[in-house]
Amino acid sequence: MDAMHHTPEFSHFTQNINSDAARRAFIGGSDAKIIMGTDETALIRLWEFKSGKRPSDDYSNNLVVALGNATEPLNLEWYQKNTGHQVTDSQQRMFHSDYDFIAATLDGLTDNGQSVFEAKFMLPWSFSEEAAAAKHMPQLQHNMEVAGRHSARLSILTGGGKWVLITAEADPIYQAAMVEAELRFWDCVQSGRPPRLLGAAPPPPKAEIIRIVNMNTSNEWAVLAATFRSTKRYYDDHLAAKEGLKALIPADAAEAIGKGLRAKRSKTGAVSFEILADR
Repeated sequence: MDAMHHTPEFSHFTQNINSDAARRAFIGGSDAKIIMGTDETALIRLWEFKSGKRPSDDYSNNLVVALGNATEPLNLEWYQKNTGHQVTDSQQRMFHSDYDFIAATLDGLTDNGQSVFEAKFMLPWSFSEEAAAAKHMPQLQHNMEVAGRHSARLSILTGGGKWVLITAEADPIYQAAMVEAELRFWDCVQSGRPPRLLGAAPPPPKAEIIRIVNMNTSNEWAVLAATFRSTKRYYDDHLAAKEGLKALIPADAAEAIGKGLRAKRSKTGAVSFEILADR
């Protein structure tokens, strides 16, 4: 099969980009998660859909999907507010430079167009940054490969009032394996031969995971924060006094006593303090 060649530029469609016919015409980022995943049932369902053997799944009554759609504008706004970086080119479709059936509908570009932006909503139950990164990394790598970008920002809102920002870098080795898997999957779509799982582990994020969490609704946090704030000055004074006392102990003294306080020097030179009981 000869593939059409496209430079990685945005393509504007007059048809509904989310119609079954449009989605059957290419492999997208959400498809990449399935192709590179470990769920054989999901892979076969995807193959059946792309082959025209079944309609797309109906998510109109799926509350989590609805929440994701509803919170996407808030997610984008929150990301821009907390990072100072704008998101452009939202919901634009790009094609791979070599294959017209590999595409990405981006949530946007950020970092002055240098990074792919992806917004997600996830439930807070058993949420972890590591699991979120592993789940969405194939889609991020796919979108970076298609868009010709070397980094991606994954902005996640959770139902628990948390915002998590994960930065990922392009992994050329993983991307090469991913493109090969997508080529094989597309060949299965055209030949009618069922696909097989690849099961490649996604690369971990190569940059620090950034978490900004709103704890205003936690009563325990409120109590501990109040204690921390009220004792901080005394704690700082305590540390300063401790260092001052150490400096006053003669270098050849093993022990110093006075004003209800005893200081002892260990064989290694460390100084410890003991408050003496009043007599």
